[in-house]
Amino acid sequence: MYEIDGVLYAGKPANMIKVTGVKILQNYQLLLTFSTGERKLYDVSPLLVLPVFQSLKDVSVFEDVQLDFDTVSWCNGDVDIAPETLYQDSVDISEAI
Repeated sequence: MYEIDGVLYAGKPANMIKVTGVKILQNYQLLLTFSTGERKLYDVSPLLVLPVFQSLKDVSVFEDVQLDFDTVSWCNGDVDIAPETLYQDSVDISEAI
């Protein structure tokens, strides 16, 4: 059991994954660097069918990605993807080649 800000949690605390670097690639791909030092590829294109991600279909909007706290975001922070999702659903660079 552990406590954060007065709230008790069961189990052991998980390491928080953070995105520390991002580079835009072709076809709605992101090259991400994580707080673990790992570099992975994430494909945003499957998300483009969801209403919240519609604005990213515009390549100029997609290319305006920013590091925002511990993840990536677009549209002044209105659109983002959880860092845990980016980490889990991305592919290790060595697997992508």
